[in-house]
Amino acid sequence: MPTVLGILFAVVPVAVWAAIARTRPVGLVIGGILLAGAGLLVGVQQVWIHAPRPDAHLLFTALAPLVIACGVSLEGRHGNPPSPGWADRRSGAIGVLGMQFALTLVAGLLYALVISDGSAAAPSRVLPSLPPGISMVSEGVGCGSGGCWRVVTVTGNDLSRPEIIRELGLQQERCRSNGWLLDRRDLCVGARDNGKNVTVYASLG
Repeated sequence: MPTVLGILFAVVPVAVWAAIARTRPVGLVIGGILLAGAGLLVGVQQVWIHAPRPDAHLLFTALAPLVIACGVSLEGRHGNPPSPGWADRRSGAIGVLGMQFALTLVAGLLYALVISDGSAAAPSRVLPSLPPGISMVSEGVGCGSGGCWRVVTVTGNDLSRPEIIRELGLQQERCRSNGWLLDRRDLCVGARDNGKNVTVYASLG
């Protein structure tokens, strides 16, 4: 069900444009742009493309009406006069796109409010993949006054602990922003030598 809803969400601007487009050349170009954007959004939803999903949804619903407005403007300059029922379809399109953007904005703000308490741990996918010769011993989530973090303990059969850290490329902690607009937390990934194994961690804060 979430997959179907995500696809429907992505194709709303395409359907809106199909209802109000008046000329074939502009209609195909704008429709192609919107369809490409919908495909990228579905790729983010299905984690085929690694990008922050809340930000991707917000950007999509903000940019799609601008693309449609450009299409309407181009058709007004080079196309035939609109049909009698076109104004009603345009008003309906504005209402649908406005509702989609408002719902996305509210959901995005609620998401930003929820993550602000620091109780969410980083997902497993942000941790580096383990090269041959290094295996995972355990995985868990720890929390403290500074928030929560994901921890993975790894070991290597023929590698020392410093060599494991070097193979993982985590001699120094790496930090980046976890999102574009709504999630401004720092995502940091690093590794520690605990004296017996190597602990790889990912923290959001």
